[in-house]
Formats: sequence, structure tokens, C-alpha cells
Amino acid sequence: MSARDTALLVVDVQESFRQRPYWREEEAQPFFGRIQSLIDGAQAAGIATAQIFHVDPDGPFSKESGHVRLLSPVRITPDAVFEKTRHSALVGSGLDIWLVARGIRRIIVCGIRTEQCCETTTRHASDLGYEVDYVTEATLTFAMTDAAGRTWSADEIRARTELVLAGRFATITSVETALARAVADHGGREAA
Repeated sequence: MSARDTALLVVDVQESFRQRPYWREEEAQPFFGRIQSLIDGAQAAGIATAQIFHVDPDGPFSKESGHVRLLSPVRITPDAVFEKTRHSALVGSGLDIWLVARGIRRIIVCGIRTEQCCETTTRHASDLGYEVDYVTEATLTFAMTDAAGRTWSADEIRARTELVLAGRFATITSVETALARAVADHGGREAA
């Protein structure tokens, strides 16, 4: 596979999350650097890039809130933008049609939240037959408390996500490795 049949999915990287009580700016800083490196590398290599926004009828994920827009300071010039109302970006958004029309066979997943929409999209894509690179370091999540009262750190949630995805639904990879795998054969869209 090459850059010509690979797409980067940037899932739910939107200002809506800054409106949530669990948002911590200092915890987001490493994520900003890694996702920007992935986006910049993908766009430089000619990898098709899809930006996906989650939209709900109410609250900070509603269009009326004004928060369904790219999360600052991330920069992207997507090839396509999709809106979803489900956890998987492949349900009802039109993304699946776009991927098929472009001949995409491998997807690279990044975004927010690690264990929710990013993981769900990864599982769904794998079940549909896509090869998936899951770039955990370019995903963001937040601590959660379970029904027994135990708080799981963001690092624990990321580790759990990698555990359940690796070898079954995705290849867990770094920014650099995901980009290298995508451009290894043809070096980008220009070779098409």
C-alpha cells in the first residue's frame, strides 16, 4: 500500500471538548504537537486527509454552540470534511463512500477520544476490511471513573485501547512509522 491508497482520518478534533469539565489544557499540549506532525507529514506526502466532526443536537457538540470547529492550535487543510452523529465515523457521515471512491485500503486514525470515537472507528474500519494504523500518540483522552469508583488515568485508558486493538483491529504505530508505511512504495500522490 502507498500514499495513493491511504487516508488520514482526523476524528473529532474540535473546540467542543474545551467546553467539557474534564478538559485540561496542560494534558493536551503533547497531543497538539504529535497530531500536528501527523497532519503535516500526511499532507506533505499527498495522503488524503478527512476531517470528521461529531455533532449532537444540544450542548457544546451542537452546531448552534459554535464549538463544532477545528480545535486550536491544530491546523489542517482537509481533502474532505464529514459530520457524524455516532461513535464510528463510518456510520451515516458519507465517509465510507468517499473512501471507496478514492480507492482507499489503509486508514490512519488519530483524534479525540482515544477509547471512544477513535477506537470505534478503528474497529468498524477493520471489520469493513481496511488496514488500520492507530496512532495512539496522536489521540487524546481524559481520566474516567468506573462504576466501582476507580479512576482510570488517560495513560491507562490509552494502554487499554492499544491492548484491545493491537493485532486484531489495527497496527499500533507512531507518527513517523505510520507516515513511512504510507509512502514507502510510491512516495505520495504525485506518483499517481
